[in-house]
Amino acid sequence: MYFVRLNLQYFAGEKTEKATPKKRQETRKKGQVAKSADVNTAILLLSIFFTLLVFGGFIFDRMMTFLKHSFNHYLSITPTEQSVQEIFIELSLEAAIILAPIMVVALIAGIAANLMQVGFLFSPEAIQMKLNKLDPIQGFKRIYSIRALVEMIKSILKIVIVGGVTFAILWFRLEDILSLSQKTVGSALIVLAKLTVQMGLFAGGALLFLSFLDYLYQRFDYEKNIRMSKQDIKDEYKKTEGDPLIKSKIKQKQREMAMSRMMQEVPKADVIITNPTHYAVALKYDEAKMDAPFVVAKGVDFVAQRIKEIAKEHEITTIENRPLARALYAGTDIGDAIPEDYFKAVAEILAYVYRLKEKV
Repeated sequence: MYFVRLNLQYFAGEKTEKATPKKRQETRKKGQVAKSADVNTAILLLSIFFTLLVFGGFIFDRMMTFLKHSFNHYLSITPTEQSVQEIFIELSLEAAIILAPIMVVALIAGIAANLMQVGFLFSPEAIQMKLNKLDPIQGFKRIYSIRALVEMIKSILKIVIVGGVTFAILWFRLEDILSLSQKTVGSALIVLAKLTVQMGLFAGGALLFLSFLDYLYQRFDYEKNIRMSKQDIKDEYKKTEGDPLIKSKIKQKQREMAMSRMMQEVPKADVIITNPTHYAVALKYDEAKMDAPFVVAKGVDFVAQRIKEIAKEHEITTIENRPLARALYAGTDIGDAIPEDYFKAVAEILAYVYRLKEKV
């Protein structure tokens, strides 16, 4: 029996259930999301080399102009504090103009790659310093883990595939490479630039394919890490919805308070209509509040007996009328005016009660 109990506890604590929306939101706030760094790298690489493909002519012309101007102008300037400052500012502006297209596209690509994977996310908790990361035992576990093995396999695949793609391009362009010695410096630079862009685009495409597979793995690993046990789900439900035992006690307390308030209204009633054993309905007629008599209290069995006891203590008249008592109990709530169908019957009862009071 003890062994069975242990097994039940083990399976109850085993994380086999999908994470709830609340758990996903909490992990997201901590910065724990399904994200592949390789996707960012691949998109960034493709964007930069595509920018070089589009703006390569502009960048090349600008660099040639810049080099010619440097050799023709700067070498003839006498170096002084002011001239060096002017040269530095001019060189910085020229470098900014040349690199601007690449930097802007890289910035946009980096933001887009992150938004594609995790959307907009700001998590200060993710960048907080955690001393447990300095634990050598935990670090050793991270190094020699399944995740570390997967990362190593990924790195080998990236080297092999990207290296293979690059080698293939160089092999197919071997004639152009061998003929570089017969070209002018400008023509050779153009061939090398085109070859570099071509290798970058194909390598980026291969890396993008690998990064897609890596993203699927990261998503699988993320889902696995945030799994919950049946007990976790129960505990979360208790936190969000409240412990069922506590909720039942709160409802019981609310019922007791409502009952207490209702009993306080019984002495104000004009008449109590009873079953006589099981039902009791207390009615009051007040022209200032309502045009018709209304219910101030009602109950069955124990509550009905309590209403009759309070009525007796305060000398409230009790009238036995079984059909009317049942009908009023079923068709009205506390504070409601009686239905029009019962006006005549209730009016006769109230008239009788008022006559009794006058005699007294």
